[in-house]
Amino acid sequence: MAEPTRKPLRRIARPCVADGPSGVSIRDRLKGLTAEDGEVLRLVGEHMGRLASRDLARRCADGLDHSAGTWAARKRELTAESSSRWAGSVTANTHDQWGLSRRAQWQHLVSLDVGIRTVRHRLSLPIGEKGSRGTPGGYRSRHEWFVKARRLASLERKYERVRADREAGRVSVVRGGRRLLKQRHNLAAANKTSERWRAEWEASRWFLTADGESGKRYGNETIRVSPDGEVSIKLPAPLAESANARHGRYILTAKVTFPHRGEEWRDRVTANRAVAYRIHCDAASGRWYLDASWTRKDLPVIPLEALRAGGVIGVDTNADHLAAWRLDEHGNPMGSPRRFDYDLSGTAAHRDAQLRHALTRLLHWAKKTGVQAIAVEDLDFTESKTREKHGRRKKFRKLISGIPTGRLRARLLSMCAEAGIGVIAVDPAYTSMWGARHWQQPLTTPRRPASRHQAASVAIGRRALGHRIRRRTAPPRQHQSDAGGHRTAQAQPRDRRREGNRPRTPGPRTRSDGAGCGRNAVDQNAQDRSGRSTEHGFRPQDPLPAQSLGTVDELRCQDGAVAEPVVEVLDLSAHPVLHGGAVEPERHVHALFLDGVHRVLHGVGDRLGAGHDLDGWAFGGEVGHVRGEFRVRDGIGPGRSEQCRGQVAGDDG
Repeated sequence: MAEPTRKPLRRIARPCVADGPSGVSIRDRLKGLTAEDGEVLRLVGEHMGRLASRDLARRCADGLDHSAGTWAARKRELTAESSSRWAGSVTANTHDQWGLSRRAQWQHLVSLDVGIRTVRHRLSLPIGEKGSRGTPGGYRSRHEWFVKARRLASLERKYERVRADREAGRVSVVRGGRRLLKQRHNLAAANKTSERWRAEWEASRWFLTADGESGKRYGNETIRVSPDGEVSIKLPAPLAESANARHGRYILTAKVTFPHRGEEWRDRVTANRAVAYRIHCDAASGRWYLDASWTRKDLPVIPLEALRAGGVIGVDTNADHLAAWRLDEHGNPMGSPRRFDYDLSGTAAHRDAQLRHALTRLLHWAKKTGVQAIAVEDLDFTESKTREKHGRRKKFRKLISGIPTGRLRARLLSMCAEAGIGVIAVDPAYTSMWGARHWQQPLTTPRRPASRHQAASVAIGRRALGHRIRRRTAPPRQHQSDAGGHRTAQAQPRDRRREGNRPRTPGPRTRSDGAGCGRNAVDQNAQDRSGRSTEHGFRPQDPLPAQSLGTVDELRCQDGAVAEPVVEVLDLSAHPVLHGGAVEPERHVHALFLDGVHRVLHGVGDRLGAGHDLDGWAFGGEVGHVRGEFRVRDGIGPGRSEQCRGQVAGDDG
């Protein structure tokens, strides 16, 4: 019977440092506006909104025939009814809207293509055939197969229509928002009256946006805000009679302070650096707001190795919480895991506030621990969100659609940039599966069970640090016993002898020694644990230091070669020696300590030199002795098994 073939693992991308936000946006409320101020703002917004709608229609009509000449012609027409700077802001905003619609159109094409390929695959399978991991199976009944065949024809027609629009350069744009437009047909479900909907629709179509200019007074000539918070607007030509200041400007009675980033904004406007402004109205509350934004250039880039130096915090993103665990630079979990909950139900403002609150607690903990980076997955559920792949699994579709990957990524990058903490993006492949397999059980304690998400956060952190997710590497078959000692993969990927035994730490063997610090750190059979040979006998005390009989400066083999390093012969008379898994007293036994290219004895991790003094003892190999001589039958080098003889240079006759 042929063995089942394993599905090959996909290539895992290397971790990288995520770029920080390229711009800053702050907001403040325009308090204390008079009725005249509100009327002027409404007139300017309506006038510029009509010009923006007309310019957007012209741009959509141009399609792929757009050029610098058509852009200049549109701007000249707008300048006659407003000003040169107002016209420049309108045409730039129109260009951004058209480009955004083109990108959304492409994403729609990709989604349709994924759905078509999924339905075709499932229709090609026999009815009732089960799917494998990551691949859906056949449909459950002939009726479902028939319905999905019609669904495939509908998707193909829609795909051809959208592709034809894209090739022709046609896009669909709604100034004011498509969602608000559709609410007009079902006001009861939106819990709005006709008057309220009309007010929100008109306010969303107003245009009160001005791009900044470096070198101009306070960084903006159209909407100017002085360092003390005074706001003045350059009125369009048809509304110049409403000005209350020189040069056709209108000064509002309200002033702004920008509590958040106010000093940074004040430094920019004082230096006459570009700042863009946007004035908008919340129709539901009747409040006016002013947004200020600017770009950041020449941001410092911290190398990946510098971020890894102090360890990282691995974060696993879920639909209702963030699971986090701190890891040191070697990939070892430290302390206890953390969980940061959030509720993504309700309005968009409530969801955004929940994300900010969870990320704020995460960053406070990160700053307290002193780490330099947070590791997150670079998630993208574009293909998994289609209903063609998980049609009946509505709960799962709702789960992956509810994970706020895009908004969480944007919020995390901006907040980490302000806190001075880097973000390392890792490939999300197999993090949950391998984390649960290799870390969930070892991290579980009687009082603190580890969840699958917490284990995934450890896997994410280890991948960000450049370590393997697997907790330890299995030794070779011939070493799957205590003969090979404990092997681990905690070293760096390119370190030599990374699969070897743990280095021996010199010092007494006491209960205060940590794991891997005693004399028998490598000899797992000497540990007091279940399944070891010491469990069946009494636990001996450490013997007294062995008496040295002298050193051997060289060890000559039968072929005349000189074996290095120098060894020492100790007198172990009347000392208990571990032999065959039992403790037996041996009389007049000489044990040979040898550590060369090939390890011979357990517990010896240091390379011996001439006259090296050992504080401990060990027994291994086949040892025999003759008066004044010793003989060892064991391998001196890899692949060698020879008899070596030497003379004891000491007092022992």
